[in-house]
Amino acid sequence: MQRQQQLTDWLHSLFPGEKFTLAPASADASFRRYFRVTFADRTLIVMDAPPQYEDCRPFLHVAELFENAGAHVPHVYAQDLAQGFLLLSDLGGTTYLQALCGKGADTARDLYGAATDALIKIQLASRENKLPPYDEALLLRETRLFPEWYIARHLNITLSEAQNAKLETVFARIIANNLSQPRVYVHRDYHSRNLMVTRPNPGILDFQDAVYGPITYDIASLFKDAYIRWEEAEVIDWLIRYWEKARKAGLPLHDDFSGFYRDYEWMGVQRHLKVLGIFARLYHRDGKDGYLKDLPLVMSYLRAACARYIDLKPLLNLLDTLEPQICKEGYTF
Repeated sequence: MQRQQQLTDWLHSLFPGEKFTLAPASADASFRRYFRVTFADRTLIVMDAPPQYEDCRPFLHVAELFENAGAHVPHVYAQDLAQGFLLLSDLGGTTYLQALCGKGADTARDLYGAATDALIKIQLASRENKLPPYDEALLLRETRLFPEWYIARHLNITLSEAQNAKLETVFARIIANNLSQPRVYVHRDYHSRNLMVTRPNPGILDFQDAVYGPITYDIASLFKDAYIRWEEAEVIDWLIRYWEKARKAGLPLHDDFSGFYRDYEWMGVQRHLKVLGIFARLYHRDGKDGYLKDLPLVMSYLRAACARYIDLKPLLNLLDTLEPQICKEGYTF
């Protein structure tokens, strides 16, 4: 209550004499919270990011980069970094996920077309040294969340030395592919929960962890979404459309679609391993069980990709050895 009173006092200092109401807008997996501020004639969003836990400066920096690129991100109207408050434009209350659930391919094609157009704008604006590098150390640290939190903690399985060695060998192959790709600005969570239905589409949220890294990362986030699944034929059609538009715009993608698709798949594998580890950590460390229901879809993406490439077969074999335990434990908690 004290924190919310501080927030209310700050808003009164910005809008003396104006009446408004404050209501929760959303929360995420971090300590950040968002409130919708409703005035008589407009609405705004205020971000509450306690400074002892969250640093608003990366958000401000990336917001400026992406806004200058022509992407639709929240505009920053006011800030108080000492208290951890930001006043932002309101991108509405309808996520892509909400808009897509139960809808057909036509709606999805339109929304994803807008999302890939925005992504291309961001990627074209990329410059080195503007964002932290998505380097080998970070990629590997993320990938190792899988054995640490998913295998050891979530499944309660201890791998043998030989299994660990095989896993590290596959990790090295995955990251070698990731690092060989051209580098651009990477949102890192460019998916249906962070894209809003607004004008122009999409409104883009949750970009404060953006980095400079592999060009296929965000497109893999978008089409290998942990929260919604589409038929493979539809995804390939959308991927081809992105690949054609991006190459025409001058982005350094493979000249042949098969090479681009392989990079997309391998980048997806790195992300799936990370996401499985993060979802397990959110449950076991942070007591947040809302992501457990999304584990099976992420695992299915991972297994499908590993089955397609011989260099990933050792990882698939390991997943097969874990399968009896998964079946026994199930995905309900």
